[in-house]
Amino acid sequence: MTKTRAAKRPLDSYTIKGTNKVIKPGDCVLMRAPDSTKSPYVAKIESIESTGPRASSTKVRVRWYYRPEESIGGRRQFHGAKEVFLSDHYDVQSADTIEGKCNVHSFRNYTKLDEVGTEDFFCRFEYKSATGSFVPDRIAVFCKCEMPYNPDDLMIQCEECSDWYHPTCIGLTIKEAKKLEHFFCEACAPQNGKQTGSSNENGATEPTEEKVESKRRKR
Repeated sequence: MTKTRAAKRPLDSYTIKGTNKVIKPGDCVLMRAPDSTKSPYVAKIESIESTGPRASSTKVRVRWYYRPEESIGGRRQFHGAKEVFLSDHYDVQSADTIEGKCNVHSFRNYTKLDEVGTEDFFCRFEYKSATGSFVPDRIAVFCKCEMPYNPDDLMIQCEECSDWYHPTCIGLTIKEAKKLEHFFCEACAPQNGKQTGSSNENGATEPTEEKVESKRRKR
């Protein structure tokens, strides 16, 4: 007797089991890892379909986001705690493994968030899982250490040349940097006879995406 293959039916949405949250293709989700001691995986939903007898099972086709520590090169100093890479790794998983929705922001939008929640991530690279390469393969670098911007780290900007610096790279503590009212880097201060001044104001800030794009140095 010939066995009839169960029909597959595309779905426009799916309600996450045990919740009232609805996901659709294009949404980002947290998916349960086989090892319960590990953080949930981050994925983008590509499609949803019902399968099995009487459409009793729901499958999702996903595109995985990799955390830095899951990539071939591993986590580096400039990687943010909530940074993920959009990979070329696709998979089909049971919808039952979805734990909840999450938000993967662009780098620009992430730096503009007033508060970062547990469901917030950001992505600035695409990742080729077979080769360990990234797109783009060169991004702006900052400070004397010439490292890409980590949005978790405090940086201060020279008022003359507009370059950004980590406090520790210029001999300041985080507390001292936050008290600065004016800051001029080593190159600009002697040329202009200017001095870095402090006050009770919070003069430290973070580079914006516009400044990231306009930096002279590239890596």
